[in-house]
Amino acid sequence: MTGRLRAIHPNPIHLLALTFLLAGLAACVPLRATGDLGIIVERADGSLLVVNTTRHEKLARITGLGNLSHASAVYSRDERYAYVFGRDGGLTKVDMLSGSIAKRVIQSGNAIGGAISQDGTLVAVSNYKPGGVRIFDAETLDMVADIPAKGPDGTASKTVGLVDAPGQKFVVSLYDAGEIWVIDMSNRARAVVTTFGDIGTLPYDALITPDGRYYIAGLFGEDGMAMLDLWNLDKGVRRVLDGYGRGEKKMPVYKMPHLEGWAIAGNEAFVPAVGRHEVLVIDLNTWKEVGRIPVHGQPVFVMARPDGRQVWVNFALPRNDTLQIIDTQSRAITKELKPGKGVLHMEFAPRGHQVWISVRDKDKVVVYDTETFETLSEMPALKPSGIFFTPRAHRTGL
Repeated sequence: MTGRLRAIHPNPIHLLALTFLLAGLAACVPLRATGDLGIIVERADGSLLVVNTTRHEKLARITGLGNLSHASAVYSRDERYAYVFGRDGGLTKVDMLSGSIAKRVIQSGNAIGGAISQDGTLVAVSNYKPGGVRIFDAETLDMVADIPAKGPDGTASKTVGLVDAPGQKFVVSLYDAGEIWVIDMSNRARAVVTTFGDIGTLPYDALITPDGRYYIAGLFGEDGMAMLDLWNLDKGVRRVLDGYGRGEKKMPVYKMPHLEGWAIAGNEAFVPAVGRHEVLVIDLNTWKEVGRIPVHGQPVFVMARPDGRQVWVNFALPRNDTLQIIDTQSRAITKELKPGKGVLHMEFAPRGHQVWISVRDKDKVVVYDTETFETLSEMPALKPSGIFFTPRAHRTGL
């Protein structure tokens, strides 16, 4: 028996109905760009809020991210994915569009932050336990390199102040060993590490200047900072602000300052002084101190509005209910705000017209207008801490 093909002609009415159905389904799925998205860390619950920063609205709440007590995040180049670094050693890849976890790995026992490479293909994590730096493929989260951190005497060291640098490099400080390492990943099959020793006692955090040239580590064990010129590695590490508190008693430090968001305005940098109620001013041409600004308490974040005209400062316990705003021309405090106890983190809108403030003990995030200082909105959040907006994807060191 010979088979025979028979043409089937669909009913035009059915085709029209199907077309309308598909169009209706498409209309139900809103198109969304990533440029005005961000995340808010809910540290006590191991969760994140995905927010729209233009409309000040909550889009999703993502749970299951583990210990977020000191969490930070970086973004993929297309801004779609956030890589969240948890204190429990968790590295979580979050899909900003679907509001879900794309991948999660536990890569160590205790982590303190991370960075994403210049080309966006590698994610590096800085670890307390077992120490060292581990580097992962950004797409799969498969490990690419495991770099233990040991000082000259072989003692394992916690790593801090991990940043990305031009040339597919990462730079990191060794807290226990007093060293700075430059990790070259231009050949991802072979990490090349250049070490710089004797930088000072207990580097606790670090930053890289926006142009990617200078890496600067703050020192907890002594007054001063260690600076490495990444354009001229042969010159080694230089001390800046050496002995700024000489002859004066340092106060107990209730919370370590953060250097990642320090303020650069024009030719000057504004930095927190460890164990002091002061913001130090550095001339970027000479890297010498040119001023001090007395402030409300021990500074934690000293952050410049993107245009550099203002510097916003928050403080450690017991004075962590206050924000002070410094005018960078006059170096005067021009405004003081009191959002509530537990002001932990600040994040500016990309052009600086607004700033978002996490207020942990009030379970809220407050948004201020940076010109009028008017409260624009308040968003409920469970013990919020870090706030990270997607335009960080396009800035070195964030």
